[in-house]
Amino acid sequence: MSAHVAIIGGGITGLSAAHALALDPRAREAGIRCTLVEQEPRLGGKLLTERIGGCLVEAGPDSFLATKPWAANLCRALGLGDHLMGTLPGQPVYVAFRGKLYPFPEGLALGVPSRIAPLVRTRLLSPLEKLRVGCDLVLPRRREATDETMGAFIRRRLGDAVVARLAGPMLAGIYAGDADALSLRATFPQLLEWEASHRSLVLAAMARRKTMAVTNAGSPSPMFLSLTGGVGELVEALVAALGGPQGGGNTRLVTGRCVVRLAPVVEAGRRCYALHLDDGGTLMADGVLLTAPAFASAALLEPMAPQVASLLGAIPYVSTAAVTLAFRREEVRHPLVGHGFVVARDEPMEITACTWVSSKWPRRAPPDLVLLRCYLGAAGREAVLEEDDGRLVSLARRDLRRTLDMDADPVFTSVSRWPNSMPQYLPGHLDRLEAIEAGLTALPSLALAGAGYTGIGIPDCIRQGTEAAVRLAEALAAGPPRV
Repeated sequence: MSAHVAIIGGGITGLSAAHALALDPRAREAGIRCTLVEQEPRLGGKLLTERIGGCLVEAGPDSFLATKPWAANLCRALGLGDHLMGTLPGQPVYVAFRGKLYPFPEGLALGVPSRIAPLVRTRLLSPLEKLRVGCDLVLPRRREATDETMGAFIRRRLGDAVVARLAGPMLAGIYAGDADALSLRATFPQLLEWEASHRSLVLAAMARRKTMAVTNAGSPSPMFLSLTGGVGELVEALVAALGGPQGGGNTRLVTGRCVVRLAPVVEAGRRCYALHLDDGGTLMADGVLLTAPAFASAALLEPMAPQVASLLGAIPYVSTAAVTLAFRREEVRHPLVGHGFVVARDEPMEITACTWVSSKWPRRAPPDLVLLRCYLGAAGREAVLEEDDGRLVSLARRDLRRTLDMDADPVFTSVSRWPNSMPQYLPGHLDRLEAIEAGLTALPSLALAGAGYTGIGIPDCIRQGTEAAVRLAEALAAGPPRV
């Protein structure tokens, strides 16, 4: 009898895992079957692209990092290579500070200045704050091995103003988190490596800029990539592939069903798992991949692995929302040259950032419209999400008036809410993952993957799903585990 793998969760991690399993030569040779179960009626999780008023609106992420190859490679494998597009290089990003927008100093690398002249010219920092950044050139390395927060690290090297107005808004915004609560080791270990290798972050950033200049000579690469039809194209292509020849007929996609209980059992002399569904049905699987949020996986694992469940439950999540607004171009006074802005830490605004969608990406809106996307909610700032959609739109418009002098009435608005969607990698996160992995050794052919573990972006989720699927295929290719 061929082995059967169940994947719980149909977001990008689960879909990527199912795709990798369908293509794995060992899995195909062994005839390993796969069933993916998703509780929502649609697949794709936070990857959702909608058409509204002639505009292309992303409900979740609108792009992925070009420097992490897994998403772009998957797009090419699915025949979407000619749909990949990058942001225009050299377009500024701004910081909202004291009611005005100031461009980020040119040459920032992970929030660290790599060029002196733009740092000297910027109005985001006072002369004393710039001198404090310069202290990084002479400060010693930190010798302690404790897991420092991102905010504490940057403050120690570059000063509080950089946390508040440069690195903090840019880096912490990726995680919808607080820079003073996020683990540096789990989020941006490159900065630790820079301190270890160069002592000075500024010197390390300068060395990196020189290397990148040689690598990208003549053709600067975009930092972010998307698809011409939105990131939802990736979900559509994955679903089509799993139902077509690439799926090999061994992949089954089940939507609108929830796994309410997971239990290890012995059946016909083999170790397997029983997945009890909310409609009363049961799936038997030789291997299980949990790609649901950590707290959901914790609930399923608690009866058979309470220690692992406790560790998973300790990974906090925060809620966010995105408010998209379309305006008539002739009614917008601001030129909107750039990709948008982030908000300084101490700025009295509800939104945390705003993407100028129609400036950042081509053909996302008709020529006569401007499309903007505002973000609300983050660690410590979730109370605003208790407001209704109309109030969120009003708050976004208020902050746009403050920063862009924009008082026009929108042509349309769209609110996307993502409750408990953004995992927070707190200090000790990597140690927690090691303990979880150790605890799972007692549960053969059961694995975890997803944003809660080793990366929250689309490429990292694809990588985790793919790697977990390959490990399960290797474990089950010889046949289901026997008692």
